[in-house]
Amino acid sequence: MNKKQKMIKLTAKRAKARKNKHTAPTIKKYVSKGDRAKALAQEQAEAALSGKQTAEEVQSTTEAEQEQQTDTPETN
Repeated sequence: MNKKQKMIKLTAKRAKARKNKHTAPTIKKYVSKGDRAKALAQEQAEAALSGKQTAEEVQSTTEAEQEQQTDTPETN
């Protein structure tokens, strides 16, 4: 193989390598046990807060509906 052919093949190989870049790995990096526990505790705390908020919202809406029902007299 002469020098010119060698250079052409080398540049083609480099161009192909540039075109076909690696994708990011799908496997996440190692997370220590302590960090996982902290993240789980934080998620549970957020879920508990959002659960309380939704319960309060439901309660306030039911109270508002009950007030509206008592305000409108029914005639039978």
